[in-house]
Amino acid sequence: MNKPLSAHEALIYVMVLASAVDRTMNDRELSRIGELIHALPVFKGFDDETLISVSRDCAKLLANNEGLDIVLETVRDTLPARLYDTAYALAVEVASADLSVKAEELRLLSLLRDRLGLDKLTCAAIERSAIARYRKA
Repeated sequence: MNKPLSAHEALIYVMVLASAVDRTMNDRELSRIGELIHALPVFKGFDDETLISVSRDCAKLLANNEGLDIVLETVRDTLPARLYDTAYALAVEVASADLSVKAEELRLLSLLRDRLGLDKLTCAAIERSAIARYRKA
């Protein structure tokens, strides 16, 4: 990687990782990533035109032998601690987008929680919130 990541890019890496961890990036997940970028204040000032190149850069890192660890370390080292819970919430949103959270996605959430040093109560609250938002009537 030639230049350091911005916080925006690190958050996008988290979402790409959450989508790709099960080896399928489906349309619902990709659509949700776009919606989150457009709707959330944390992405204010992000240039939408760079989304594809940022996603490709993340995918290239993930293709390496230790790609998952590299991406997780990069995210942790790039984001200010105040955005760690935001990163976790974004991962939960993308994992939940297809209304089915797979074992690989649960494992990623666990790794992300541990790597960012998030407490279990905070993570449980974020996860519970997603359950409430995605519940069918």
